[in-house]
Amino acid sequence: MCSRSVGEPRAAAAPRKYPDEFRERAVREVRTTGRPIAHVAKNLGIHKEALCGWVRRAEADAGERDDRLTTAEPGESKQLRVERAIFQRVTRYDEERLRSALDHVPPAEYERGRWRQQEAAPQSA
Repeated sequence: MCSRSVGEPRAAAAPRKYPDEFRERAVREVRTTGRPIAHVAKNLGIHKEALCGWVRRAEADAGERDDRLTTAEPGESKQLRVERAIFQRVTRYDEERLRSALDHVPPAEYERGRWRQQEAAPQSA
């Protein structure tokens, strides 16, 4: 019988994690034998879509596909996002410091004040 009582929610099954060596062997078998992914997956006892994803990732890592990220690229893009966020924060901070130091005068107002100063200054000939 079942150990859970009636009305108790079922625990979700954790996704199976296959070892890297198993994945590499499965991909190698698909690529070297030329057999369909579904046949290889059935022989290995895994879902065909899982194997298909592994083959696609291997092809992207080998440079054979441009439509998927390689294994290293997600880490690189995360690092770029972090660097960009830091740069934006520093730039915003510098702009705020500059505005407060200069008592930020909008460009149009600055130009009007500049023309007034030039008109008020005596013209030397």
